[in-house]
Amino acid sequence: MTGSTPDEIFLLPRLSFVIGGARSGKSRLAEALVMNSGAPRRYIATAQAWDDEMRDRIAAHRTDRGAAWETVEAPLDLCTALGQARRGEAVLVDCATLWLTNHMLAEHDLSAESAALLAAIASCPAPVVVVSNEVGWGIVPDNALARRFRDAQGRLNQQIAAQADLVLGVMAGLPIVLKGTRPAWM
Repeated sequence: MTGSTPDEIFLLPRLSFVIGGARSGKSRLAEALVMNSGAPRRYIATAQAWDDEMRDRIAAHRTDRGAAWETVEAPLDLCTALGQARRGEAVLVDCATLWLTNHMLAEHDLSAESAALLAAIASCPAPVVVVSNEVGWGIVPDNALARRFRDAQGRLNQQIAAQADLVLGVMAGLPIVLKGTRPAWM
């Protein structure tokens, strides 16, 4: 990225997808996409604070984003949160990985939840930026639950990417355009 202040407003596509490994810079890039749109910002958070470390991480993310973002907590009911978005704003979902994890731990039907999410994204009145982890580049997990999660996350990532107009991979903080047109400010 060349900076966070564009020479002109970047018009967000209907759906942008930002994917990469853990701590790769995905969220920072997704936030820049939304900020550079010039639209009011809605951040839909899917994390759940199960321990002190996660509570601290969530608090740090809120502080880093600042007050210019409306934050909606939606660890499970992401579809309703997307349906409440308003035309004219830009929505950031961070992240699909934690959302899917929450549903897996709740023993929900992951295929049904994923289908509902894809429909909610398609019908959202505002442009949406979704962040997700790429979980398929590592070793094959050593237990059935982890393999089931990796497979479900891989399927969801493929489905979101297929629906997206812009797909950006992030590695070591650097964006890689996988689909669509690179924003001029990047």
